Amino acid sequence: MSTNSTRAPFPGHPGAARRVSDRLPVFPWDKLEPYKATALAHPGGLCDFSVGTPVDPVPEVIQKALAAHTDTPGYPTVWGPLELREAIAGWLHRRCGAEVGPRAVLPTVGSKELVASLPTQLGLGPGDQVAYPRLAYPTYEVGARLCGAEAVEYDSVDELDGSRVRLLWVNSPSNPTGRVLGADELRRAVEWAREHRVLLVSDECYFELGWEAEPVSVLHPDVCGDDHEGLLAVHSLSKRSNLAGYRASFVAGDPVVVAELLGLRKHGGMIVPAPVQAATIAALTDDAHVAEQRERYAARRSALRAALEAYGFRVEHSEASLYLWATQDRPCWETVAELAGLGILVAPGDFYGPSGDRFVRVAFTATDERVAAAVERLTAAR
Repeated sequence: MSTNSTRAPFPGHPGAARRVSDRLPVFPWDKLEPYKATALAHPGGLCDFSVGTPVDPVPEVIQKALAAHTDTPGYPTVWGPLELREAIAGWLHRRCGAEVGPRAVLPTVGSKELVASLPTQLGLGPGDQVAYPRLAYPTYEVGARLCGAEAVEYDSVDELDGSRVRLLWVNSPSNPTGRVLGADELRRAVEWAREHRVLLVSDECYFELGWEAEPVSVLHPDVCGDDHEGLLAVHSLSKRSNLAGYRASFVAGDPVVVAELLGLRKHGGMIVPAPVQAATIAALTDDAHVAEQRERYAARRSALRAALEAYGFRVEHSEASLYLWATQDRPCWETVAELAGLGILVAPGDFYGPSGDRFVRVAFTATDERVAAAVERLTAAR
């Protein structure tokens, strides 16, 4: 076998001239590992409020639907059966006040997959801009970088160059801040996007988790009128139904754009497994389990917020979603280190943009027992 070291490396190998990974930032969660090790060493064990992964059981109605469809040897379709799309459309009407037909919805393999791949699927590339809020879910930037587009942060859409932006992300309720955009703010974003012929995509994955404010969908007629042209909304079942492990989500809105995505995703084989499609129908047609899960989260949120504020934190926004956006008015990594010493792991605010560098994001997705342990430690350390 030849060992000629003068040959060019294969694509993707270290030393290759063009590796897609070179476009991407360091995966943020890797930076948290040393602090996780500190927190794990606490005698009382780790209280993990960092990632925000669900910990409660998958509701029985969903488990039964999944189990009933495990004997599905044939290929499912990318679009899913009409029953699935009608369930999505029915939920959008019932919960979001949006009139969306079954031809304008599309199941996706988790919302993160869609966020990361959407700019590429839309044909964006060098010279195009993808805009997203200044404090934001990091995958908006990743999606832009993957296709070679320019990632642009904004506080107000009026700051943006309408001649260059091709994709505009809005996020309400926000990750990480929990801020909810009102109908007036969303309407202004829609007007700007339509004026400049920019596709607006609203990440509404925490829609059913409003606490002190009621989220509004970009597809609601109060926001967009009776027309969804140029608009998409992304929803996930990960949080509201404890289905992060199922990768169940969907996108809905402009039927022309949905049809384009459907055609592309057929070629790529981006298919939600048939048992998960059945589970999604069960999840979207049952509201009782969502109400039960909200009660769990509400109690954890209340307990953690009171303990953090008594300890000396100030909580800003946080009127919705699964997070408390908290600050001690000092660099976020100092706060991360201090809490790790108590066995409590949180996410540093700069994961979500430089303007978050004095905040931490505290997810209240841990078990009741772990929340109680954290409250006890915060109270004892005051």
